[in-house]
Amino acid sequence: MTLTFSGAVVDCADPSAVADFWQAALGWSGRERGPHGEAVVFPQDGETVLGPPSLVFQRVPEGKVAKNRVHLDFSASDQAAEVARLEGLGARRVDVGQGEGETFVVLADVEDNEFCVLRGD
Repeated sequence: MTLTFSGAVVDCADPSAVADFWQAALGWSGRERGPHGEAVVFPQDGETVLGPPSLVFQRVPEGKVAKNRVHLDFSASDQAAEVARLEGLGARRVDVGQGEGETFVVLADVEDNEFCVLRGD
């Protein structure tokens, strides 16, 4: 038997708004609505190098109360420019205890879900 990663699910209050952010952040054009109001974004041909994982944003009644137990990591060849672009889309920098001179920047999306932008050199 082979285990295949097919995507990640993010709990949120407004699936459409969080999906809008991530769709713009990743440059993915695929989007569907799930049977329970989920917003599913995924890459179309040529929009990703490594394959077709998806991100699913599902509505939950409770708000976020603590640091994520799991987060997404992304690498960028121009980390500063990518962080600035993401901030322009609504992301904000987050201090989760990282030290000075780290090779990653911790950001939060429009519903405070943390993710990292790694220096891609």
